[in-house]
Amino acid sequence: MKNSFGNAINISLFGESHGAGVGVLIDGISPGIKVDEDFIAHQLTLRRPSESISTSRREPDEYVIQSGVYNGYTTGAPLCIFIPNTDTRSRDYTPDLPRPSHADFTAREKYHGFEDYRGGGHFSGRLTAALVAAGAIVIPALREKGIYIGTYIKEIGQIILGAEDHTAENLLAIAESKYGLTDPHSIDWMHQVIEHARERTDSVGGVLETAIVGLPAGLGEPWFDGVESQIARAVFGIPAVKSVAFGAERINVMRGSEANDEFAIKDGKIVTETNHSGGVQGGITNGMPVVFRTAIKPTPSIARYQKTVNMATLEETELNIKGRHDPCIVPRARIVVDSVAALVVADMLTVRYGSDALSEKTKK
Repeated sequence: MKNSFGNAINISLFGESHGAGVGVLIDGISPGIKVDEDFIAHQLTLRRPSESISTSRREPDEYVIQSGVYNGYTTGAPLCIFIPNTDTRSRDYTPDLPRPSHADFTAREKYHGFEDYRGGGHFSGRLTAALVAAGAIVIPALREKGIYIGTYIKEIGQIILGAEDHTAENLLAIAESKYGLTDPHSIDWMHQVIEHARERTDSVGGVLETAIVGLPAGLGEPWFDGVESQIARAVFGIPAVKSVAFGAERINVMRGSEANDEFAIKDGKIVTETNHSGGVQGGITNGMPVVFRTAIKPTPSIARYQKTVNMATLEETELNIKGRHDPCIVPRARIVVDSVAALVVADMLTVRYGSDALSEKTKK
């Protein structure tokens, strides 16, 4: 199993959903980054479930920094964060009945039955807590450099949030026929859509949109280590992500005269008048905001009878998935995408500017 990404800064995940805990090892990080443990705790709260639109599994995420930090700063040595599991319920999982659209079957094929199947094991979204903790190490350092990352929910279950025209006939038709919603201007649309799915033992997916502001021009490598390639590779590691797209939506149907980003001078700096390419050309940042969208599939664990097979007897059967699961993971995935993007940006900065790229100060 290879569980890492990054070039200068290497991020490795470990642990299982129902094991002792989950964690992350950060190798290659700059020394001298101030570590705010309250900020790490805050970031972890943004990933935890809340209200009825999330799983009822409640983990406190009381993390432990086991190495790599001394007197409140990174030392430059490998930094290890461990987050114990305290609220597991393994009886809800059956080893020989793979859940549709989960990694149960593929994990069995690859690891020959030695994998920990409970709660999805090492493939569980539980491990994203470790990614959020790792992201919380570098996000403040990036902000000190004037780099900010933000993700918002763009779409839930075909309902486009923040659209200019919520009264469009097609959106109303979807809202009424699929979710029974009649008020297109309600700020609770997202919750209503998710609740509608939960009440029917079903689930919904959605789309997140992320912007990275303040990046210098010149980050990234041509061809296979371009900015888009590196971000997409890392974001695709988040469970349930099915597509990542950069720049303008439907750029494929634009003409060149519409899609091209013309250059201009603003405050003595070269900029582009539009940002259809999403801040990247030739795999390299151009100084404009890097913008990308992440599509999240509906949560595959739904409390309905579904067709599966018994992997021990090779017989077809049915499975009613037990356990505690989110009817929609999109709200919780927001901070995970932010965190992964921050780790990729930190890595790219370190590749370009060296191992002290994120250091807050030099100790005399």
